[in-house]
Amino acid sequence: MDDSAMFVLIALAIIGFFWLLPILIILGSRKTTGREKFAWILAVVFISWFAWIFYLLLAPLKKKKSG
Repeated sequence: MDDSAMFVLIALAIIGFFWLLPILIILGSRKTTGREKFAWILAVVFISWFAWIFYLLLAPLKKKKSG
């Protein structure tokens, strides 16, 4: 493998990691569960990183019931 192909491969791996990072953070978060977590992940995948920023600011959308 020549140097340019290796550079492209490394660049794609870095881009892929940063694309997956918000999804991994949402999956590991305890702020939301179940369907709401799934909805946030779909929002990140289909809308963009703006959804991840909204997740950090707004999640959870519904307050948990105490008791």
